[in-house]
Amino acid sequence: MAEDKKLFKGFSRRDLLKSLGGIPILGAVWFAGINHDKKSKLERDFLLEKLNIKATPPPESGPMSGEPLRIGVIGFGIRGEQLMRSLGFATNEWLEEMAENERKNPNDMRLADFKAQENLNVKLSGICDIFDVRAENALRSFNTNDNTCKRYDTYLDMIHSGEIDAIIIATPDHWHAPMAQAAIEAGIHVYLEKPMTHTIEETYTLREACRKNPTAVFAVGHQHRQTQSFLTAMDALEKNTLGHVSLIMTTTNRNDDNGAWQYDIHPEASPETINWNAFLGTAPQVPFNTEHFFRWRKWWAYGSGLSGDLLTHDYDRINCILKMGIPKYVTASGGIYTHRDGRNVPDVMHVNMEFPEFSTGGTQRESKEKGMTFVYSATLGNQFERGTVLMGHDASMKLGNTLSIYADPRSTKYRDLLDDGRIDPNVPIFQYDPSASGVDAVTSATAKYFADKGLLWTYRDGKRVDSTFLHIREWLSCIRNGGEPSCGIQEGFEEAIAAHMAGLSYKIGRKIAWDEASESIIALPGEDLDAILLNNEV
Repeated sequence: MAEDKKLFKGFSRRDLLKSLGGIPILGAVWFAGINHDKKSKLERDFLLEKLNIKATPPPESGPMSGEPLRIGVIGFGIRGEQLMRSLGFATNEWLEEMAENERKNPNDMRLADFKAQENLNVKLSGICDIFDVRAENALRSFNTNDNTCKRYDTYLDMIHSGEIDAIIIATPDHWHAPMAQAAIEAGIHVYLEKPMTHTIEETYTLREACRKNPTAVFAVGHQHRQTQSFLTAMDALEKNTLGHVSLIMTTTNRNDDNGAWQYDIHPEASPETINWNAFLGTAPQVPFNTEHFFRWRKWWAYGSGLSGDLLTHDYDRINCILKMGIPKYVTASGGIYTHRDGRNVPDVMHVNMEFPEFSTGGTQRESKEKGMTFVYSATLGNQFERGTVLMGHDASMKLGNTLSIYADPRSTKYRDLLDDGRIDPNVPIFQYDPSASGVDAVTSATAKYFADKGLLWTYRDGKRVDSTFLHIREWLSCIRNGGEPSCGIQEGFEEAIAAHMAGLSYKIGRKIAWDEASESIIALPGEDLDAILLNNEV
């Protein structure tokens, strides 16, 4: 496929932006040999009208008016700090660092973007972190004349304090469901980081808790549901632009320590500053060690490896577009091939999810087209960008923070246009690039990975916006104004079960099947699937 930038060869930036005027959303377009003459414009308009893809932003979530909501955060590590910034609260250290970065690089917009964020009308009233240094850092930064923030020793103290309306959970995976369930049952609203659960059993009990307590608003932190390119893709799929999609390929490609969860260990970490028993919870009782505390994603006891940590992003990105639900079969393989540092989760993983009855609609004779495979391929030893591709009979879609659609040379839907030479299968028939008018600061390979997947920011009316901010705002709006979050308990249930099936297949070495009628993963006689999932020896 041709590089997208070649589309605009010979076109000045001014000409390009001018040519895009009048198209539903900034960034769209058409075919090879583009010339800005009248005939070309007619051809472009003809094709856009034929495709009729409307990249319309979703309705804005409701107003943030009324009494401020009292928010508590459980877990103030890397992700916890990011979530608090999306909520409008940055530590003093981060503000100073960003100010310095801005002075060195005027294109670094992170501080400006933070300051421009809408006020969400919340109080950060509680912090619960079992590492004293982090908790005290939060108290220093967030206790101001306008905001009183209190530290709680345990999450249950916070939930039952009567001083918190809603909590954000950003802890190791093995604490996700217990904390969320306790909060929901107490009537506290919950924003929970992915993966939703650490075990299969937790997935059912948390769903049941949400069903019994519908007034507590529950959301899972899959912020890409706010990404404009995915909303555009959804419209394209609904209009059968691709024809029957038989194969989807998604990838993780990282090649640095941060991307392999080899995070820094804080010099002040010790048994005196960390509540080790609170960290372990129901995990195997092992002696205190900072490796497990700061790099917990590398062990099944506390995390979920590639299947729970990163596959869940890609699965939910596609599930929000196609709504394909839980796969019928899952097979997985992989191993530890790069980071032989004592971890027991794989650093290379390949997952096939089968949906034999699924169809996106076709253009060939009835009943010919049915069934789809979702492929997830990941390595933490190479960062070559492989992207995400949805392959249909009529067209293929490359999907990230940008979107491109290429007609297939053997397409039924576009047969006449291909024969007439009005479509060239080597260049996009539609392209959406919302960053065409913006300048982004990407500071690391891992940050670029997240940005390319639409996990760092998205665009509204051509302006860059933090996608996590939009996702949290949606959750707050549902609390204040009613409605259901785009990634609620049902979407979280599907994400968690699909990820657990992948983890099980990797560990057992066989195909894992889902029984839709009984809503259960099929176990062989004598198998305890949760015990297998948590087994640290496999």
